[in-house]
Amino acid sequence: MADITDIKSIVYTEKTIELQENGVIVVQTSTRMTKNGLKEVFKEYFGVTPMKVNSLRQSGKVKRFKGKVGARPDFKKFYVTLPEGAEIANLSA
Repeated sequence: MADITDIKSIVYTEKTIELQENGVIVVQTSTRMTKNGLKEVFKEYFGVTPMKVNSLRQSGKVKRFKGKVGARPDFKKFYVTLPEGAEIANLSA
């Protein structure tokens, strides 16, 4: 079952801010989140039913620190298209 705690952050870059003007929000989540789960979270917590949800899974980069190999965590990124005129109240850059 998806929960609001699975959403790590809303992504704010030049590209995503431009998408937000067109009603698309980019959300970074844990790897266990699904499209249907994200739709449920948006309905329950934000009161908005997304029109479309696109997803991609991104593997964490392998990094070296003082000769030791480590990796950043994997995550999923969702592009959520909101209906015309719908807004989410607590979005702030």
